Amino acid sequence: MTSLPVQNTRLGKKGIITNIQQYSLHDGPGIRTTVFFKGCPLRCRWCCNPETQAAAPELSYVERKCICKQECGWCAGVCPTEALSFAANGKVQINRARCTSCFECVRICPSQALRREGQAVSVADVLAAVEEQSIFYREGKGGLTVSGGEPLSQPKFLLALLEEAKHRNLNTAMETSGYGKYAVLAQAMRYLDTLFFDIKSLDEAKHQDYTTVSNRRIVENLTQLRRDFPNAYITVRTPVIHGLNDLPEEQTAIRAYVRQMPNTAFEALPCHRFGEPKYATLGREYTL
Repeated sequence: MTSLPVQNTRLGKKGIITNIQQYSLHDGPGIRTTVFFKGCPLRCRWCCNPETQAAAPELSYVERKCICKQECGWCAGVCPTEALSFAANGKVQINRARCTSCFECVRICPSQALRREGQAVSVADVLAAVEEQSIFYREGKGGLTVSGGEPLSQPKFLLALLEEAKHRNLNTAMETSGYGKYAVLAQAMRYLDTLFFDIKSLDEAKHQDYTTVSNRRIVENLTQLRRDFPNAYITVRTPVIHGLNDLPEEQTAIRAYVRQMPNTAFEALPCHRFGEPKYATLGREYTL
């Protein structure tokens, strides 16, 4: 990705992302360019983007792409901590306790079976990619969407990106779990045209069990947001998860909670398991 000349302090601000996805159709109005921030304080059991959870870049391994020790084996040879070895079938085994994320193995892997999840980019880098699609924004009222991970987990990068995007008259949207400092969320609202805010459950104990964090801050943030920005249009999204919130009375309670708020829509999102294969590439277990 080619960097633009840094013309102001906003353009030089850096953050860590996993992907810039173009031609997104479900992340706001029109055709969007969605930027996936890396780092999230939640560990939702159903998370479809587990590569965005950890804040730092990490190593992933797609076994089906591996050429195997018999034909290659270069990765183990360049690893300075001997974190890579080979199973009986010739496939790579990763000792993640030894891995220091130097990514020398990624650099040398000819089949791209080993990947670096997470890249440091500047606001200028991101907007260069976003503005490549500007013709679609003019025709279809699309724009930039920040997602994750949790965008609020990188506040300086987030605010610089949104402010610069609005300076360039780009339509902006954000998808958030709502778990973050309210001051950051409120400041981000000043640069947003659309906000998607997750309410996963109103039951604190269940929320803690399925996401590893309490829902208290999330509910408080949304309540305060509606007080401070009554005219802003917000869409509350609830992924429907078996055991967490799929009972009729649980869905009714969430809808009633949202209905009392001005300018607030509600979307129930069907659960899917599309992200399940990603867990194995990161050496993790899918627990839903």
